[in-house]
Amino acid sequence: MIKGKFPINKFNEIQTPFYYYDLDVLRKTLEEINTESQKSDFHVHYAMKANVNPSILAVIKDAGLGADCVSGGEVQAALDAGIPASKVVFAGVGKADWEINLGLENDIFCFNAESVPELEVINELAVAKGKTANVALRINPNVDAHTHHYITTGTNENKFGINMEDIDSVVDLIKTLTNVKLIGIHFHIGSQITDMTAFHNLCIRVNELQEQFLAKGVTLKNINVGGGLGINYEHPNHFPIPEFEAFFKVYRDHLNLLPGQTLHFELGRAVVAQCGTLISKVLYVKQGATKKFAILDAGFTDLIRPALYQAFHLIENISSELTTEAYDVVGPICESSDTFAKDFVLNQTKRGDLIALRSAGAYGEIMASQYNLRKLPKAYTSDELK
Repeated sequence: MIKGKFPINKFNEIQTPFYYYDLDVLRKTLEEINTESQKSDFHVHYAMKANVNPSILAVIKDAGLGADCVSGGEVQAALDAGIPASKVVFAGVGKADWEINLGLENDIFCFNAESVPELEVINELAVAKGKTANVALRINPNVDAHTHHYITTGTNENKFGINMEDIDSVVDLIKTLTNVKLIGIHFHIGSQITDMTAFHNLCIRVNELQEQFLAKGVTLKNINVGGGLGINYEHPNHFPIPEFEAFFKVYRDHLNLLPGQTLHFELGRAVVAQCGTLISKVLYVKQGATKKFAILDAGFTDLIRPALYQAFHLIENISSELTTEAYDVVGPICESSDTFAKDFVLNQTKRGDLIALRSAGAYGEIMASQYNLRKLPKAYTSDELK
């Protein structure tokens, strides 16, 4: 098995568990995003919910990406990182008044509005501040992304967006709102999508909706198709950079943009997942009745995806080159769900070995908790540990 390359001597000096970010991988990923997106002048906003580590955000800002935010805290973090407000979009089904006001005060590029009540509140708050709020309607296109049901967001049963049958009445309402300006439409059908057919289907639906808006005399300046591009969790060493060429080509070939229209994307996981690794240490190897357990000092408080989504992460014993054995790789938390993998084949493992849980740059550090009063892990970058 080809393992990732890590500065193990440096790791031995650091208290585990911790997050490790290979910024060279991140920079190469961003370079590929810019190369492929700029072929058609596409605009990419980084989905902040994936990771807001300041070192990560600094590299993303330097690459010129905007920010896709789903909370006031994320809006503030994007601004603090130096991302221009003119590149900030703000989505979310439950924007609080203070969050909307933060966006208005900083003249962010756009609110992705998800309901009639939200549009009315945005207008009310904009009137009070003497501002005009740029708004894109988040539309639920009823496109099934065929991914985990927790991260599917574009079907009629989901809480997100405005249903297609309500579009005409919502457009009529916006015409009565004095301080709201409709500048586009927004979609996001799900996450960890690796079948490009789902994005092709979205293009078809967007093209149909364009005709519906034109029939009402509404020309949209911006189309935002969200993100959702998946990564290869099974083989991060062989495929450290996602299929950006194929992803952007789907939209280039199948989405009918009108003259002067701008296409926006919101990529998160695909930007940062492969640059991050959770580094843990083996506390004990326990022989059970029928299997061996490798008990780590990291748990679902540090990487919740396996417990929450039954998600796969490649696990490597980076201290051992011995023959392989199967282990249940588990954490120390008092929950049976605190399991990273069952019957996972590792190089023979002993107490003190360093374990790498790969592809943890997205939804790792950002979702960490202090359950069981555990300390939040620190984070280190390749630039720091050279």
